[in-house]
Amino acid sequence: MLNMENIYDIIIVGAGPAGLTAALYARRAGKTVLLIEKESFGGQIVLSPLVENYPLTQPASGVELVDKLVTLVTSLGADIEVDNVVSVKKIDDGMLAVKTEYSSFTGRSLIIATGLKHRKLGLEGEEKFIGKGISFCAVCDGSFFKNMDVAVVGGGNTAVQDAIYLSKICRKVYLIHRRDRFRAEKRVADGLNVCPNVELLLNSKVIALHGDNHIESITVQSTIDDSSIRELNISGLFAAVGQEPNNAAFGELIALDDTGFAVADESCTTRQPNIFVAGDCRTKTVRQLVTAGADGGVAAIAASEYLDSLAGNA
Repeated sequence: MLNMENIYDIIIVGAGPAGLTAALYARRAGKTVLLIEKESFGGQIVLSPLVENYPLTQPASGVELVDKLVTLVTSLGADIEVDNVVSVKKIDDGMLAVKTEYSSFTGRSLIIATGLKHRKLGLEGEEKFIGKGISFCAVCDGSFFKNMDVAVVGGGNTAVQDAIYLSKICRKVYLIHRRDRFRAEKRVADGLNVCPNVELLLNSKVIALHGDNHIESITVQSTIDDSSIRELNISGLFAAVGQEPNNAAFGELIALDDTGFAVADESCTTRQPNIFVAGDCRTKTVRQLVTAGADGGVAAIAASEYLDSLAGNA
């Protein structure tokens, strides 16, 4: 049964930079706000030890940045629920019923800011090794592999940055990428030049994982010559092969593209007049902290204007 006593002007799903910024703008516009987060506040940015590409008075860690945003949002009076949204449905008077695992809420509008989740390698036995050798965050887990041999899979900025970071901790780092060149920015990739313990395995892919209670080795195959196979003895495998959006709960109401991203342009609007989307979970070309924050502000302003139009027509 819906909890009709909890009716909010704006319900925001996701408390990363986009969601937190949306909450900030919405409260400053005088709207009642509920912010729902299923895991930890901040999303991917809390994994960054130093944020230098955001308009701040001085660089800060991702955790410090998020702490400031959360403090500001709560001081302005936004309500916060730690829960997982499982469905959203339209109900009477154009409002939205938001059902979570433990409760339900009603909102006049909704901002989806659910961000991304890590894409897995898709290998047999992968699940059993997650947390037992397989990690998705070098900054978080790298210290567990001090003076050990590890591998990083991927070719983008994250993979290259992970390899460089791990090279300062680990004895040996294999950087495995299925193509002949990295997708990482040149400035980032150039950092590998001063990492003598990083071995590049280009035109290569991981095809098998080995170990009992913990990963012990991987099998790497050439993408050019299938018969060229190499086994690497490692203690840790860091997967940096991309991310995918957390939009499954909203697919019946808004349009999603073939990869699951919410179809929305820079206006952050969807085909539903009272549903908006912000941050990395929408279709866009640049996914950075600064664009997530911008989306949050745009979505909150659009939602507030929608609510004001309702009041004007009442």
